[in-house]
Amino acid sequence: MNHEVLYKTPKTLLNKGTGFLNGYSHTLNPYTGCTFACSYCYVRQMPVSLFRKQEWGSWVDVKLESSDILLKELQRAKSKGPVTIFMSSSTDPYQPIEAKEEVTRALLETMVSEPPDFLLVQTRSPLVRRDIDLLQQLGEHVRVSMTVETDRDDIRKHFTPSAPPIQARLKTLELLRDAGIPAQAAIAPVLPSTEDFPHLLRPLVHRVCIDDYFMGDGSGGKRTKRLPVQALYEELGEEQWYNPASYKVVYDRFSKVFPKEQLFVSQKGFEP
Repeated sequence: MNHEVLYKTPKTLLNKGTGFLNGYSHTLNPYTGCTFACSYCYVRQMPVSLFRKQEWGSWVDVKLESSDILLKELQRAKSKGPVTIFMSSSTDPYQPIEAKEEVTRALLETMVSEPPDFLLVQTRSPLVRRDIDLLQQLGEHVRVSMTVETDRDDIRKHFTPSAPPIQARLKTLELLRDAGIPAQAAIAPVLPSTEDFPHLLRPLVHRVCIDDYFMGDGSGGKRTKRLPVQALYEELGEEQWYNPASYKVVYDRFSKVFPKEQLFVSQKGFEP
């Protein structure tokens, strides 16, 4: 699929952390738009997507001069108090175009030279492994949150055909672990998975966050309801999984394998 790529110089990069992310002083999005185009993405129902009149996933804006802009904003923000950053709230910082444009890498370089108090990197892309050298320099001030919604790649293909394979994400968690970089698996949103799932993740992470549409889309599930998500479950005969209680099934499976203090639910798991 051809994606429309536009280059823009933003006025600002750091936005105030609000709503679901109010535990952070700021959010940071290296791109506008996201070509992973996940079927259930709540951003589809947000102004950034609705105003564009183009299908979410078909376009992406690359933010130019990002590192210079961020450096000034970081210095200003740090003079006012602690700076905690969630990257990213409405795009994946390691979507495919990042391999070529390296906006996220440039932003990380800036943060290595002017470190925030805490940075959470939220992605579903194995490309994050390219930046292990920079993440190591951030030490305890960083956490990589790798989305692994399921252990079944057939399910991943059905819901998010443009997103990276599950196996590549698990391998990336292994590389992050071996490099000593704090990381968590984000089962967000919960998709149908098997009883083996917790055993797959157990050697890879000491932190798991479980979230679903009903808690995690910032509107109690209303944004997701406006997307044809339920039909995707029905096509597979898995509609029992599209339910506010299904996260508990996953939580119970994980609590048999992980100690309770390593399991987080929804907002808590994404906080600094």
